[in-house]
Amino acid sequence: MKEEDIRKRDVLNRYLELVQEDSNRIFHDRSAFINIDCPTCGNSEPERRFDKMGFSYVQCEKCETLFISPRPAYRDLMKIYIDSPSTKFWVNDFFLPMADVRREKIFKPRAQFITDRFPDVRHKRMADIGAGFGLFLEEMKILWPTSDIVAIEPSLDMAKICRDKGLSVLETALEDVDPQERFDLMTSFELFEHLHDPLPFVAKVHGLLNPGGYLFLTTLNGLGFDIQVLWEKAKSVFPPQHLNFFNPHSMEILLVQNGFEIVEIATPGQLDWDIIEGAYLHDGLDPGRFFQTVSRHGTTEAKRDLQQWIRANNFSSHMRVISRKL
Repeated sequence: MKEEDIRKRDVLNRYLELVQEDSNRIFHDRSAFINIDCPTCGNSEPERRFDKMGFSYVQCEKCETLFISPRPAYRDLMKIYIDSPSTKFWVNDFFLPMADVRREKIFKPRAQFITDRFPDVRHKRMADIGAGFGLFLEEMKILWPTSDIVAIEPSLDMAKICRDKGLSVLETALEDVDPQERFDLMTSFELFEHLHDPLPFVAKVHGLLNPGGYLFLTTLNGLGFDIQVLWEKAKSVFPPQHLNFFNPHSMEILLVQNGFEIVEIATPGQLDWDIIEGAYLHDGLDPGRFFQTVSRHGTTEAKRDLQQWIRANNFSSHMRVISRKL
């Protein structure tokens, strides 16, 4: 799979431009920004790493979590998600035109993986946090027709889309889900990097899961290959949406200290090398002499093998975590 298969470079670049415009407009007064401790281990003395678009990224020296501090208040951050030109562009120009492709490349394989990995949940209750357009849950309904599958989606429009597809919907943010609700599997995809405060989010999931229930999540790995090589120039590092970059070690700390055991932490990413080569060939970014040489002289097989090494050794920037409630 190539980056262009699931997101067109020019469309992504335009989206990032709009994000910056919205950020400049909404956060022109940064006096209300708040300093935070490490969202993983609570270390109060993170080290400043770089600034981007007027936001400071700092890193915990204990667990190596990379995160924005100071950061906007939650209510201000929500303005960019609820009603902004960048959000409308993401829905209408970035996501919807590629929805069918992403269904085939991402959501169908993801649903099949879960079906294979969690056979004991097949006839129980699961929920997807931030279900969006419901594409993933549509695929789950095909594979698990007898399961009670629930979309947790706070957006009025997206909740209606899910409901129109025949999905059960809790039209609310996770934090406001009735604490009496119970699930055997909860999923969260590309969400942890956006969380203003991850700790109460994880605690809420723990409270909603039945004993032995699973949390399956994907998020960005701050120690991942393309992020480490491109660093502040990486397109996945874009404030104020991407606030937190956990890593396999820090994600384990976060979950274990909140009552989970780790079943698996893996980095099954397929795009790290392609992202770096694209930044070099199309965006004029310098990934270093060695990677320039690989791009120019490396065979297709060499580049494929490099990506396989990245995946197998937990250095991809795409991280998959399976944890179980104790």
